[in-house]
Amino acid sequence: MGAGTLLMSNPGTPVTDAPPARHPVRQIAPVRTAADAAADHPRVYAHRGASAYAPENTLTAVDKADALGFTWVENDVQLTRDGVVVVIHDTDLRRTTNAEEVFPDRAPWAVKDFTAAEISRLDAGGWFGPAYAGSRVPTLRQYLKRLGHNGQNLLLEIKSPESYPGIERATLRVLDEEGWLDRSHVQGRLVIQSFGADSVRTVHSLRPDVVTGFLGAPAVSELPAYAAFADQINPSYAGLTGGYVKAAHALKGPHGKTLQVNPWTVNDAAAARRVQDMGVDGIITNTPDVVRAATRG
Repeated sequence: MGAGTLLMSNPGTPVTDAPPARHPVRQIAPVRTAADAAADHPRVYAHRGASAYAPENTLTAVDKADALGFTWVENDVQLTRDGVVVVIHDTDLRRTTNAEEVFPDRAPWAVKDFTAAEISRLDAGGWFGPAYAGSRVPTLRQYLKRLGHNGQNLLLEIKSPESYPGIERATLRVLDEEGWLDRSHVQGRLVIQSFGADSVRTVHSLRPDVVTGFLGAPAVSELPAYAAFADQINPSYAGLTGGYVKAAHALKGPHGKTLQVNPWTVNDAAAARRVQDMGVDGIITNTPDVVRAATRG
């Protein structure tokens, strides 16, 4: 499937997730940093890649976001049974792969019950459309290589951390081995977020230099406690108010910068303009082109 297949595993081929030899990250496209995006306020994050136009969390969705001109992509990570960090949203494989067909006796098809090699056999694109059949669930390592190739940045969500003890260390290990924990990345190209406050605290404790975000909307009275370990508060846009954004902006996160607010998942122009008027810092969306057009108009 064009460039989208370069880093995908072939069906039936065991996944090797060994770290590469240590050398500088190879950039093919020019790196687009946070500073480059500053003039394009609010920043637009392509949710699970450009997921309105390509199967979510696949390398094809990353490439589609790149083709549309988007620097920041969001993804979700989980752990396989053998401890490989893979990029997938749901905690089971049914909605976005053909796991039920390939492994009919493995209900409930939980990600954590399958090895990386087994998951690499699955079609992660056919559900979206025939043109995407053969797309694969990427490992985080494969995903980072594609971002590096494209010169893109990452908003990484640790999914359901309560189901994956040690996922924070595993994720940070892959990021480190792929060169994503060097100064240039942590200062403007990487954010790690989660719905699990304890998970965000763990990431902050293990790597205080990494920018972190909490997914949700804590009470205003609780925001100072969250600001001790989270640089961003990223709530659902439903129910978000300008007052809440203002309250968050009155605080500074662990890196001494104003607490940011990036709502999700904003997919239409009217909602994008509404949250922009509230003063949000970024917008997480399946339709980044729609949001960009609305907020630049």
